[in-house]
Parts: sequence; structure tokens; C-alpha cells
Amino acid sequence: MYIINQTMKTPLHIQLYEELKKDIIENYKVGDKLPSIRKLGSIYNLSRTTVENAYSQLVVEGYIESYPRKGYLVEDINVSTFKPKINLDNKKEKKETWIYDFNPIGLSKNTFPIKVWKRLFNKYIDEKTDLGAYPNGQGEENLRIEIAKYINKARGVNCNAHQIIIGCGFTNSMELLAKLLDEKYDTLSIENPGYIMAANTFKSHKYEIKKVSIDKQGIKIDELEKQDSRLVYVTPSHQYPTGVTMPISNRYKLLEWAEKNDGLIIEDDCDSELNYVNRPIPSLQGLDKSGRVVYIGTFSKSLSASLRISYMVLPEHLLDLYHNHYAKSFSTVPLMVQIILEKFMKEGHWERHFRRIRTMNRKKHKLMKSLLIKNLGSSMKIEAEGAGLSILINPTVNINIEKLKKLAKKEKIKLYFTKDTCGGDWDTIRMGFVIFNEDEMKVAVEQFSTIWYKAME
Repeated sequence: MYIINQTMKTPLHIQLYEELKKDIIENYKVGDKLPSIRKLGSIYNLSRTTVENAYSQLVVEGYIESYPRKGYLVEDINVSTFKPKINLDNKKEKKETWIYDFNPIGLSKNTFPIKVWKRLFNKYIDEKTDLGAYPNGQGEENLRIEIAKYINKARGVNCNAHQIIIGCGFTNSMELLAKLLDEKYDTLSIENPGYIMAANTFKSHKYEIKKVSIDKQGIKIDELEKQDSRLVYVTPSHQYPTGVTMPISNRYKLLEWAEKNDGLIIEDDCDSELNYVNRPIPSLQGLDKSGRVVYIGTFSKSLSASLRISYMVLPEHLLDLYHNHYAKSFSTVPLMVQIILEKFMKEGHWERHFRRIRTMNRKKHKLMKSLLIKNLGSSMKIEAEGAGLSILINPTVNINIEKLKKLAKKEKIKLYFTKDTCGGDWDTIRMGFVIFNEDEMKVAVEQFSTIWYKAME
């Protein structure tokens, strides 16, 4: 007998369909005949339409077939594939818990402007925006207008809104770019040490990757000139990971290289505004007069990484190519997030938020530096500081790094190393400071110093 409940919210034909399907899987053989529509309706007091709808769904899914003068017969199905498999050993993933986490890219959970964001979200809902609409493939125009105004004012980027492409984070922007350029370029030169994620993204699209050394002037232009490459990825305003700032002379040399070789420069403006010592240097793109620079930026290190919003500024001559490639694409960033961010920027909240974040980070950076000097003294050397979300250090004494890592894990101290994101031979310990408050940072550095001295050889 089938269980059909006339008072349930589930439609009667769905209830019947589920009961029939279960019965076919467990009890019927190939070729067995199901009761006629009239008979089944009579048994369970169901209308002809209800039974027909249930049988039709079973036909669509391949359980049964209707044959003239025979009725509905069970089809040849692999019953085992339809039987639910219960995994009694199913366990939740174990997540490592840390007492002290020196995350070099994490943001403090208390800095996100939740009240303002919530108000703008409610405003977005009240305005009855079409929640069923697909976002503009290039990103919402009003958001692109606000970003264009901001990066021109803050970073000296020369562009209009129609040059901006909204992406779902840095990797997504690089993916779009790698696909866009693959007909014209097949080799990417990248800083060494440099951000391995950028190299890996282009490598996955069959680009050859060539490394170019870094010195105190940034990427070595003379070394780049010797390579058979016309495409280069750089972080000129705060080189990742060394923190080197490319001086104006080298910026012009790099632009000359691009002009001479019909080349293109991908400028990742990472951490450029998070400078706690000097005034941020204007972007390389702002110096470009020949359309040789693609500018990349994100909101992940100052607003929220979880919002997944990046932006890319294309030179005018690449726009037709972009539209030909992505004419039928939709934005990967939710429409709601784009519209709320646009309002957030238009009403002036973004600039106020950023000033507050930079002030807080400057104080935390100063405290982290003083604590490292106080607790580690001459046993360590600061390799890079003054910008970004971390201070890079290396030992000046013999430290067993593997022992340090084991001790850190034992004491629930999460450490980060440059090699993890940059590859190559150059390595440092990345002491992230943003996620701590003052008291937490003091204790965290003290605990770190304890295992540091234990790891000395």
C-alpha cells in the first residue's frame, strides 16, 4: 500500500510519484506492468490527472514506458545506482584551531562597517531592485563610475568607467586577462621573488613563465630586456613580497620597454595605499601615455576579502577584444554586492572607512615592530616593513626553522612563510598584525619569542 496524505502540502501527484518510484526500485522487475491509471485512481481516491502526472514523471526519468495495448511497463534500469547509500562514517572536517594566528592578509573582524552596510542593504531591498536580473558582464556601470573616480583621485589612474572590468577577486581578474591575451602573447615575465598565484594562473593557460630578478629599484629592466617576452607582471608600488618601491626612473624605463617591444605591463597595485611611513606613490598606469598598462586592484585588504570584488582597468585598445571574448558573459560578482558597494562609495563611506583602517593599521604596525624588537632583539632582522598587513623578519642567528614550525604547531601558533606564496629561494617569516588587538598582539609576540629561542641551535 502506498501512503498518500491528502492533508500534506506536498502535491498528491508528487507523493504518488515518490511511492511508485520506491516500489519500482525495491520490488518490480523489468517488464512488470503497473496498475492502470483508472485502477490506481480508484484504489487511492485520486483523480485521473493526478495519476497521469505521477506516471508522466516516471516516464521522463526512465523508470517506466507506455506501450499501446500493454499499459505502463517497468524499464531496464540499474537499480543499484538508485538505492541511497548511507555513509555511517561521515564525519565533519577537522579544522586546525590556533591560539595565535599571525595571518599576513587577514583583517580584523571588528573593522567591517556592518551598521552602514546593513543600512545600505535594507535600502537596496526597499528600492525593489530586480533580484532576478543578471549583473552586467563588465560590472554595474554606477559602481564602475565610483571606482574610476576613486582610483583617479587616490592613485592617479587615468580611465573612464567603460575601461573598468569588475571581477570576483584577484585570481578571477587574472583569469579573464590570461584568456583575453592568449592570442597575442605566449610568455609572461614575473618578478622573482614574486606572487606565485599570478604565475600559476597564466601557467594554467599555457603561458611560459620567465622570472626576472628584483633589486632595490624593483624589477631589473636590463634583465627583462634580455628575455623574449612582451608581457610582464609587476607590483611596483609595494613589491610583493620584498616591499621594494619602484622609483620614478625605473617606471619610465619599464614603460619605454613596453613601447619599444609592443609590450604590455600588468600592474598589480597591491598594498599601495596601505603605506604607514611615506605618501603612496601614484600608479604606473597614471604615467602611461600609450595604453601599455593594465591596472589591477581589489577591496580585499581594506574592506573585506569575503566580498570577492576586484577591478581591472584595460587600455582603450583592448576593449574591443574584451567585448568580443566576453560579450555573452555575466558578472561573477552578485548584483546586490555591487549595488551596495556603489552606494557605500557614493555616500563617502568608503573613503572614511579607508582612512580609519589606515590609521588603525599604522598603530598596529608600530606596535608589532616595537614588540619584535623588544622580544627578539638582535636575533632577528626586519626585511620589509612600513606598508601592507605584515612585517617580514629573518633570524640573524642559527634558527632551526623546521623545529620552529613544529614548536609553533604544538603551541597552536600559526606562522606564515614567504616561500608559501612566492616560491624560489628567498624566504622570511610574515608577521601579520592586523587581526590582533593591542593586548592580544603583546601576548602573541611573547609566545612566539618563547619558541623562537627554543629553536636556536
